[in-house]
Amino acid sequence: MRRLAIQNLSAWYGPQQALKGIQADIPPNAITAIIGPSGCGKSTLLKSLNRLLELIPGVRVSGEVFLDDIDIYSPTTDVTEVRTHIGLLSQKPFPLPMSVFDNVAYPLRVHGHMPRRDIPGRVEATLSAVGLWSEVKDRLKAPAFGLSVGQQQRLCLARALAVEPDVLLCDESTSALDPMSARTIEDLLVELKQRYTIVIVTHNLGQAERLADHALFMWLGELLEQGPARRLFKTPEHPLMCAYMAREFG
Repeated sequence: MRRLAIQNLSAWYGPQQALKGIQADIPPNAITAIIGPSGCGKSTLLKSLNRLLELIPGVRVSGEVFLDDIDIYSPTTDVTEVRTHIGLLSQKPFPLPMSVFDNVAYPLRVHGHMPRRDIPGRVEATLSAVGLWSEVKDRLKAPAFGLSVGQQQRLCLARALAVEPDVLLCDESTSALDPMSARTIEDLLVELKQRYTIVIVTHNLGQAERLADHALFMWLGELLEQGPARRLFKTPEHPLMCAYMAREFG
């Protein structure tokens, strides 16, 4: 399992600094939760981990993010390859305007990871992995927008996993879902950490406490505390982390 390491990572939106010298190791085969109040830099940090941040006009990033021994910000690193190895599940489901089948097959065709004859088998396996195959196997040619919101998010998860990334980033990926669909995604993430390194951003402390093996606490662009989730949530050391866990602000 490949390991992510963040070294002296900073980011600016124009003149405003959003990340300030972040240093962190993301453990493999685990769920790492990035927590903190609104506007503290959680999503900025997450999107910097597969270079999606730099798609925003005016953004500047410095520092290093290593996937094993490869610095994803090196000028010689292929950005497309980075995003193949580090997938993202966004806050709201964004199925492509095509069929259920083609939503999962699309990245396989684009990246050329396998012979076309093998794609149907991978689509079935991936849909099965997210618990969706039995629900959609008779409507694979139907438009993906016909699925429920919860099903659409699982479809987007399947699309992210189809190319077999090493790391899965989840940006508040259950916040737009009903409680049952959210819990389904949570259960899937717990299962998937056996095969993937998972990093989640969540405003839901209860969710972080349920899912996280490791946690990073952000405050105004700084990483104030990090470590095993059980220790951080039960006996935080930084006063602001203590106040956050006491729900004094959010």
